[in-house]
Amino acid sequence: MEDYKITLLVDAPAAEVFKSINNVTAWWTENLAGNSQNLHDEFTVRFGDVHYSKQKLIDVIPDKKVVWRITDSNLNFIQDKQEWTNTKIIFEIIPQYNQTQISFTHVGLVPEVECFNACSNAWNGYIRGSLFNLITTSKGQPDRKVNQMPITSATA
Repeated sequence: MEDYKITLLVDAPAAEVFKSINNVTAWWTENLAGNSQNLHDEFTVRFGDVHYSKQKLIDVIPDKKVVWRITDSNLNFIQDKQEWTNTKIIFEIIPQYNQTQISFTHVGLVPEVECFNACSNAWNGYIRGSLFNLITTSKGQPDRKVNQMPITSATA
């Protein structure tokens, strides 16, 4: 079972890549509560009534690595709504001459899980599209903020 992984190169220094990754509302979703900048920070994201997840930053090495552990999730479009719970999202930042390589891995998002197709397609758009654009043009395409009744934890 191979975890979902994306690798891309950007024309930006590692410090800019690190700053952009941690600016989650600028590339993933504006529907975020909490903080996503420092070790032990926790934040939740919501995509309408379809996706809720809570992330905790468990490893942060400035300009080199960011790791989130998903501590809770509720994915309303699949049978196992907590499929993301206890998975990890890893961003590795590797200088490559005058560019920087980003290695994104969602540990636990494997072809055998129900969410794989939808979630890998979404990550592809957010990482190769929105995050890449945020780093290279200063303008990402996050999911926009909406005022609605959000879904909550599957365990609440």
